[in-house]
Amino acid sequence: MMIKLSFAPSARFARRLSLGAALSAGLVMTAMTPAEAAKTTLNLGMSVEPTGLDPTIAAPVAIGQVTWQNVFEGLVTIDQSGKIQPQLAKSWEISPDGLTYTFKLQTGVKFHDGEAFDATAAKFSLDRARGADSVNPQKRFFASIASIDTPDAETLVLHLSAPTGSLIYWLGWPASVMVAPKTAADDKTTPVGTGPFKFASWAKGDKVELARNDDYWNKGAAAKLDKVTFRFIADPQAQAAALKSGDLDAFPEFAAPELMSSFDGDARLVTRIGNTELKVVAGMNNAKKPFDDKRVRQALMMAIDRKTVIDGAWSGLGTPIGSHYTPNDPGYQDMTGVLPYDVEKAKALLAEAGYPNGFTFTIKSPQMAYAPRSAQVMQAMFAEIGVTMNIEPTEFPAKWVQDIMKDRNFDMTIVAHAEPLDIDIYGRDPYYFNYKNPAFNALMKKVQETTDPAAQNAIYGEAQKILAEDVPALYLFVMPKLGVWDRHLKGLWENEPIPSNVLSGVSWDE
Repeated sequence: MMIKLSFAPSARFARRLSLGAALSAGLVMTAMTPAEAAKTTLNLGMSVEPTGLDPTIAAPVAIGQVTWQNVFEGLVTIDQSGKIQPQLAKSWEISPDGLTYTFKLQTGVKFHDGEAFDATAAKFSLDRARGADSVNPQKRFFASIASIDTPDAETLVLHLSAPTGSLIYWLGWPASVMVAPKTAADDKTTPVGTGPFKFASWAKGDKVELARNDDYWNKGAAAKLDKVTFRFIADPQAQAAALKSGDLDAFPEFAAPELMSSFDGDARLVTRIGNTELKVVAGMNNAKKPFDDKRVRQALMMAIDRKTVIDGAWSGLGTPIGSHYTPNDPGYQDMTGVLPYDVEKAKALLAEAGYPNGFTFTIKSPQMAYAPRSAQVMQAMFAEIGVTMNIEPTEFPAKWVQDIMKDRNFDMTIVAHAEPLDIDIYGRDPYYFNYKNPAFNALMKKVQETTDPAAQNAIYGEAQKILAEDVPALYLFVMPKLGVWDRHLKGLWENEPIPSNVLSGVSWDE
């Protein structure tokens, strides 16, 4: 991992230098002016505006990047190292057979509208997520919950139909946050949660404003900022200009790697390069010729030099991957050597599959910068093995979702999968890859039958190997988290184990 660091003396050290210089010049200081009060507002930039503000009813990650851990909280949470921590549930016990989960809840918690959070509200949230008419984007998380009991206001009991080893982890996701029974229907536009910030306003096309929750239940994690404004700026040049002018204090996910060096030497700003779960993959329609032949898929993978893709698409900032897994994930194995770059072997595989002269197909490329850039590099590489790839720009999300996710009307596409530990998508039926492998599906079932991390890691290792050899998608690289912010701003996450902008610990230097 590459880390670009900028250094400036701390405010305290700078004051010492100033004082020393003044004294050495023989100046007599009779009084110190009061230190300027620390700022309590933050203007934070995002490339994509969320479609709504309720992460329990829609999938776009921008929703959680505004509201998760700021407005909404879960029974548990995921910290910046990717570990599960208690939140609205202060503890839990799992029965020996893995079928009963008993949660002890925090007391004295209120939603922003004054409604109490208790076992009844928690049951409401989970029933809403798992019900027949649920539109939760991760409804599968709750599929094994057979029934829910609330013996008292502080106790929540989940009875499962089958062991679900990932359940606690899933309960930390944005899709699993607790919502207030009286206001949940309006959360899309006026979210009401239990978090350290309250929703203040949303000027569509421009900004969302949050205000400090003065009645926050967790005094040890209360917000240090009074007000946060999320500004939505799609154009990278405009993002950079807003940062340099001071209109923005921070852009935790800066969208243009080629512009990162433009901040070098800036007296006010620092840059940070961290890790994410953003796996850039070129998914193929495995039910359609010629992609139904594993040899063809393997040939295309071996025609790709991942380092060149990363150089061309993302200014060399990224980590090559050989399976649908990142180095952050438990049980990660480097699979880039399974089908390494080898043009001659790729040609031989194509000939063996009956395509000695190659073939022609179309990739539907969404407009996010990494996609057309990656596609253009791949296009040149495929030409080396006699394969012609036409690039069709495809509007995201509406047209892309319709063509790929709903109609399966595509040969190949390219997209960054942002969800952490989502290797199980290759076992979902239906899912856009149209990939079916009973051995892989059996592993995904097996991993849920244990809560032992070592056993789960071994299973995930087997699953990574299957995908690396079968290549239902071309595995390219993990995108880095490119952060740019004011050097006096403290507490922003440099890494991103889950798409988020967690702001409760953010503050300004005094």
